[in-house]
Amino acid sequence: MTLPSSSAQSAREVVARRLRDLRKGAGLTVVELASGCGWHHAKTSRIENARTAPTATDIRLWCRTAGAGDQAEDLIAQSLHAESMYSEWRHRTRSGLRQLQDSAVAFFQQTELFRVYSSSLVPGLLQTEGYAAAVLGMSARFRDLPVDDSAAAARARVARSQIIHERGHRFVLLMEEAVLRYRIGDADTMAAQLGHLLSAGALPAVSLGIIPTTAERDQWPRETFHVYDDELVSVELVSAQVRITQPSEIGLYLRAFEQMRQTAVYGAEARALVVKAIDALG
Repeated sequence: MTLPSSSAQSAREVVARRLRDLRKGAGLTVVELASGCGWHHAKTSRIENARTAPTATDIRLWCRTAGAGDQAEDLIAQSLHAESMYSEWRHRTRSGLRQLQDSAVAFFQQTELFRVYSSSLVPGLLQTEGYAAAVLGMSARFRDLPVDDSAAAARARVARSQIIHERGHRFVLLMEEAVLRYRIGDADTMAAQLGHLLSAGALPAVSLGIIPTTAERDQWPRETFHVYDDELVSVELVSAQVRITQPSEIGLYLRAFEQMRQTAVYGAEARALVVKAIDALG
């Protein structure tokens, strides 16, 4: 499977190639283009090698210098799309974790089919408030947020998750068995979370699959990802969230998801794994 940041980087490289082609088509050297734009030639090289994302002003200057001013706005739009695919958490959490939860409510309402694969945590749609608070608290501390609003964010996450009870939506959720054993919060928090899985997994609109650690696999455990309808894949990295919209890459994630779905157990078998994890809490 392609690296999760590849969509954003590939999109940047397309813009970089178009700018380089404009320069070469105008018969300009790197130094001449830089001189016409009023910056150092090293900046031209960084932009052409997709190491630096050009600003809208950079693109307008570039196109004007290369005699292609009519192409500037199209390139600006393409560049903005490339950058929107890769969103750093430091920017997304600037207004707090609660705001981040609330920002997805409208999008969730528009989505009919949710497919989630998680190798590390209980999917957010099935998290209890205590478990969510523990997860978001870790995030706040790790990112050194000036204000820790993880408790409010957890309440917002649980409120947002009520969508699993609303008509018009379906949820296919997969998790690795190991997720049931990862201690998030204290034993009581984990017990409540695991108990919630037993009830939430039985909801009519929810298909909850657990991939046993002993299963024979066609896919090794992957990065956690979310698929919204067939239009968007969201992958969470340590540093950023990557939004994948290219159909061919979405297809890869759907293929991986389907293979892992076939490996998972459901119903009574899945519940048995949850009960076993509850018993292991002591």
